[in-house]
Amino acid sequence: MSTHNAEDRFKQMLKHMKIAVLMGGVSSEREVSLRSGMAILNSLKDAGYDAVPIDAGPDVAQSLLAINPGVALVALHGGWGENGSIQGLLEVLSIPYTGSGVLASAMAMDKFMSKVVFMQRGINVSPFVVLDADTHDVPVQSQKPVTVPRLMPWPKPWPMPWIVKPCAEGSSIGINVVRSDEQFGKAVAEAMSFGGKVLVEKFITGKEIQVGVLGGKVLGSVEIRPSGEFYDYKSKYTSGCTQYVLPPSADAASMERVEDMSLKAYAALGCKGVARVDVILSGEGDVYVLEVNTLPGMTGLSLVPMIAQRAGYSFLALIEEILLDAINGPSGTDCGQAGMTNSGRLSGERSAQDHAIINQTGINQAGICKVTTTV
Repeated sequence: MSTHNAEDRFKQMLKHMKIAVLMGGVSSEREVSLRSGMAILNSLKDAGYDAVPIDAGPDVAQSLLAINPGVALVALHGGWGENGSIQGLLEVLSIPYTGSGVLASAMAMDKFMSKVVFMQRGINVSPFVVLDADTHDVPVQSQKPVTVPRLMPWPKPWPMPWIVKPCAEGSSIGINVVRSDEQFGKAVAEAMSFGGKVLVEKFITGKEIQVGVLGGKVLGSVEIRPSGEFYDYKSKYTSGCTQYVLPPSADAASMERVEDMSLKAYAALGCKGVARVDVILSGEGDVYVLEVNTLPGMTGLSLVPMIAQRAGYSFLALIEEILLDAINGPSGTDCGQAGMTNSGRLSGERSAQDHAIINQTGINQAGICKVTTTV
């Protein structure tokens, strides 16, 4: 069967599937996720697809079981929507889903762990220091007075300015550029309020380039020029706050290095489906990978749809490609062929026996299956 015929076949399959669009959630990026999810939902419904919205709260497992989708399109951002948790739930429920699997999602969300992987694969990262709330380097209680000498990684590893950010937040939430000891203490306290480790990075001056990747291939790139000091939350989601340069203003040789390094980062984490790789091209021509976003935004100001449009994809065509990637080819899950159970049927098509077993175990309000075992 030709590639074109196979794609048509899978598109026909999609037309007969119920598509669960997971959005919202409980993270600090809930608002952005709702905007992404509604844009996707409206586009699918306008094209005649059987798409159903799910606001992914504590009862998400119940909601999924109630509609029995053939595939889940994950439009969640941050928290357990992006750190591998929802992906793990979908694995357990045998529902094929879009995007990267459990391990890749978890590593990409943890900026420290992804940097470790990148360094092991020879991928450039900006110099960094990690502060941990569980050590004596940082106060455990963020409400206590913050004393800069206690927080400052003495001796200073590099001249300021520095970037201070939470290790596991997205959408530039909790990120600050610091140029003094006083700013550093305040920035660490803010980053620590999100819990977990805090990343302190050397500020690299250069062109900030975002690379879109779909199915292991580069879609294209965009250079971003925010009106502020860096690409913060306001710059990302407020119209007029950022200038977008497509294609980026870098020369062809530099862009080849940028896109090659981006693909290496995507592969190093084991990503699948659509992703966005954030890169700095320094004034000296060095390429630094900042992070990989496994669930990039899909709003009107989001970069991946912008990149895809220049590559010839309408918004709907991009969504269809993302869905096709979930049900066709190598698995986006961490455990075998996407969309198929060991019996070979689509995993969304559960048998009456499956539901009888699930109903016997029961589902609590937290969306956790309660299983009683007798010996």
